[in-house]
Amino acid sequence: MSELFKAASLARSNIKEMTPYMSARRLGGNGDVWLNANEYPTAPDFQFNERNLNRYPECQPANVILNYAAYAGVSPEEVLVCRGADESIELLIRAFCEPGKDAVMFCPPTYGMYSVSAETFGVEQKKIPSMPDWSLNIDAIRDNLQNTKLIYICSPNNPTGNIIDNKDLVQVLEMAAERALVVVDEAYIEFCPQYSVASWIANYPNLVVLRTLSKAFALAGLRCGFTLASADVIEILLKVIAPYPLSTPVATIAAQALSIEGIATMKHRVATITDNRIALSEALSELPIVEKVYPSETNYILVRFTEANKVFKALWEQGIILRDQSKQLGLTNCLRITIGTETENVRVIEAIEALC
Repeated sequence: MSELFKAASLARSNIKEMTPYMSARRLGGNGDVWLNANEYPTAPDFQFNERNLNRYPECQPANVILNYAAYAGVSPEEVLVCRGADESIELLIRAFCEPGKDAVMFCPPTYGMYSVSAETFGVEQKKIPSMPDWSLNIDAIRDNLQNTKLIYICSPNNPTGNIIDNKDLVQVLEMAAERALVVVDEAYIEFCPQYSVASWIANYPNLVVLRTLSKAFALAGLRCGFTLASADVIEILLKVIAPYPLSTPVATIAAQALSIEGIATMKHRVATITDNRIALSEALSELPIVEKVYPSETNYILVRFTEANKVFKALWEQGIILRDQSKQLGLTNCLRITIGTETENVRVIEAIEALC
């Protein structure tokens, strides 16, 4: 009997047809230089010595919430902590969108989980392509607001690395007032904190800001992210979040990372990565098979090559794993390169130079 059972026969039709998000680890590779997931290149040093793992953790650990609220400049009631910013993306759809009725909007090329999460829940997707300079198409956004409940805007944008102009964000917030939540994904904001809009929450009740400890805090393996929003929005999200979203070890290490010393260490990392990004960008710009190195405010750069597939495969075979973005809208022959250590960046440059 069990041999005849097919799980797909019970699955929702949209799930059977969907393509999952291909994370860096799913794509695999056998490398020693991992520059495909926008991680920090070296491991941080945190300690866990708690002896209470027999007890369930708090749903919203107070020390984590208080530390992050102080860091982000918002009140504790405006902070929700969860399993990475990816969970925040899904929580918002679960809480605010009715399948078959509401829609989410985003502006490709951008982070793929907005689309995957919407598809998972059977919610309509409104894809508004960015302008040629990757700025928002304000007129197209305005024309597609009907039935839209969530507007996801990644700034700095992944994978292009550009900041979304604050004036454009204001326009979107105002046109969506009382109609939709505008969700600004600030996963990389530590690399350009002057552009954060978290302080706007007091003036725009329909603004939601997503944050993470995965990038500048060097804790991608911890899976810890934050939603910043008005207390009203947070209250609704608390209705649908899992009972214990953060394990005790995660909460303990997150609190350490958000201490005064932890934040100072993070800022030192950011300075190092920024210096390495500038050096790598300048070196790649000199190579004849590089058509363009795009400006970036993040821990990665987007590079257009004359033959991206050739570069990708050649480096893959040498154990240097990059991220191919050629299938994204307008990104033909583009590879995304995470900024590694100085030694790793030299290996990248030398490997690409050899192809010239």
